[in-house]
Parts: sequence; C-alpha cells; structure tokens
Amino acid sequence: MKYKYLIIGGGMTAAAAIEGIRETDPSGTIGLISAETDPPYKRPPLSKGLWKGDALDSIWLANGKNTAEFHLNLTVKAIDPGQKKIICVGGEEFSYEKLLLATGVRPRRLEFDNDSIVYYRTLSDYRNLRKLTETGNTFAVIGGGFIGSEIAAALTLAGKHVTMIFPGAGIGDRLFPSGLSQFLNQFYKQKGIEVLSGEKILSLKKNANGFVINTTHRSDIAADAVVAGIGSLPNIELAQSATINTQDGIIVDEFLKTNQKDIYAAGDVAVFYNPSLKKQLRVEHEDNANTMGRLAGINMAGKAEPYHHLPFFYSDMFELGYEAVGEVDSRLEIYADWKQEFKEGVVYYLKNGQVRGVLLWNVWNQVDEARALIAEPGPFKAEDLKGRLK
Repeated sequence: MKYKYLIIGGGMTAAAAIEGIRETDPSGTIGLISAETDPPYKRPPLSKGLWKGDALDSIWLANGKNTAEFHLNLTVKAIDPGQKKIICVGGEEFSYEKLLLATGVRPRRLEFDNDSIVYYRTLSDYRNLRKLTETGNTFAVIGGGFIGSEIAAALTLAGKHVTMIFPGAGIGDRLFPSGLSQFLNQFYKQKGIEVLSGEKILSLKKNANGFVINTTHRSDIAADAVVAGIGSLPNIELAQSATINTQDGIIVDEFLKTNQKDIYAAGDVAVFYNPSLKKQLRVEHEDNANTMGRLAGINMAGKAEPYHHLPFFYSDMFELGYEAVGEVDSRLEIYADWKQEFKEGVVYYLKNGQVRGVLLWNVWNQVDEARALIAEPGPFKAEDLKGRLK
C-alpha cells in the first residue's frame, strides 16, 4: 500500500498530525498504523473523567477518520529509509513519501512481573481495570507519581479500598516541594487510602484469592488486583534499527525532522530543543502531543514552522488540581507563594536566578503568563516573585 503520508502510532499525536496535514494538503493520501485495536482517543480521561462519570464515547478523536486509512492491530518491525517503506510483523508492507514516528512510550515493568498486573496506559488497560472493579474490592497501586496518584484517587471514587505503595517519601515527591508532598500523604489518608511511603517491594505473588505483597516494612499485604504506574520507556527501537539518532527518545530538529530524509517524529517519543529553557526536552503529556503532532503534520505537508512551544501538563487529585509548565523538579531551588498553604498558590522552581518551572496549584488560567516568566532572563529573587502570578 502506498501513501503520501504514513504515520506509525495511533495516539493523540497521530490524530493531531492528520489534522495538521489536512490544514495544508486536503487530498494527499494518509495511512495510520497502530498496534492498538482502537482508533485514536484522548488518553487523559482514562485516569480522570471516565472515573467521574464521563461517557466512554467522549474520548474518541474523530480527526482523520474520514480522510485517513487506519490499519489497527498491526506492529511495525522494520523501516527501510532507502526504499521508503515499512514492514510489519505479519509481512504487510507500506510505502511512503513522508513518514511520522509517533510511537510513544511503554510502561516500565516491575522486577516481580506478572501478567495479571495492570500496567496502566491504554484504553485496553482501562477496560481491564473497570472489569476488575466489578468483582474486586481491594486494590494495590504501586507508584506515587503522576499515574499512581490519579489511579488511586479514581479507584477510591469508585468505592474501592486502595493501598498505595512507593519508595519515595511522599506522593509526587519528584515534582512537589517536600511540604506539599507530605501534605498529600495525609490528604490521601483522609480519603481512606492506605499510603505506604518509603516502601520497596520485596515480593509480589499471585494466588487463588488475588495478590500478596511483601515490602521493606510490611508483610502479607492482600489485594484483589494490582495496578502499577512506575514510569515509562520511549519506544525508540524501531528508529534505532533505521539508524535514526536517539537519546532518551528520537532526536528531532526544530522542524521535527529526524536525521533520516523525510522521516519526522513527534509526541511522547520525541526529543526536542526548547529555546525558553535552552535545553533538550522529552515531554509525555497531552499539550505536547497535540501541539507537536499538529505541527509535524503541517511540516510534513510542506511548511517549515519551528516547534518552540513549551508544553504544560495538569492533573486532578480528588478536589485538588494543578497545571504546570517547564521544569517542575523538586531538586531545584523552590519558592512557594501560597494564598492558602497547600490548598491554593503558585510554586516557582529556580536555577541560577532564572525561573525554570511553575506549578499552579488550584490556580487557573495562568499558563501563558507562566511561560512568559520562564522566558524572562532574570535574575529573580523570591521577593520578586511574590504575587507575580495569581
């Protein structure tokens, strides 16, 4: 099968790329190849809205379904840049004029792996976990980061007893200042969640009744099901086999091109240079997927627009929520400007007098202002930032 534009990957980035292509080229043929059985969908509702009553039909991305051909449940095993073709595991071959790698990431897996553990990322994982909630009442959530905190909240809202297990001192401790992270431990406990921080898993076994988990300081933690959110790994092996440059992701220039002619990359898997932070980034969030995917499509279709966008991300934790932009890293110098401590305020992350990231904690509609602040050269002191964003 021959396509003018071929996309490997079936997520939000791929859907946005189709939209970008069609903005510039209304008729060029587009093919999309995805290992998933579902067409493109919004990923954030899997750990947010769908657990709060949103309809499953609300997640579908209609982009491109009438203007692109979807080839689902297919896994690409090789790219031949010289012949401009790709080969799938089943032997199917596709040729292209322009190729986009939107291969995303895959979940890290536990040392004590088990096929029954839910490594939460896809719609299939959501369906699986929903099915488990029909019969199970006790759930262990391994991980205290982005996915772990959201899934623990979602399962609790579904009326389940949840035990969170993670090695860090507090929920989100890689992102949040220590005081806020410790506050979240207590906040989640007040919601009925058993929070086991500072715990390393020593064993995880499945039996007829479910799972039994032993940790550094606890033994025989019982759970009907286990959900793991312990980070991710970029899917770069396909690119590497085609001698495309990679680091912790696929390296692209400002126009989202790889080092191979007519091959682009975008989304979770792409490593790009951001002028505001003056460094290489790889971002695994919705804003980046949508914005970068669209621009990749536009550039594949003949334009040359640079990607200088600084993506933001967001999360919901029961009635708490936040938006964040830039380097939100608890190892940086931190200044917290609270209106109400741990309930509403702005947290600034600084390095050498420059603002590198901003956490808007229950503060909304300030992302653009935060981006502008990060782009300023500084230097800033804490007193310069008090009341700067509200």
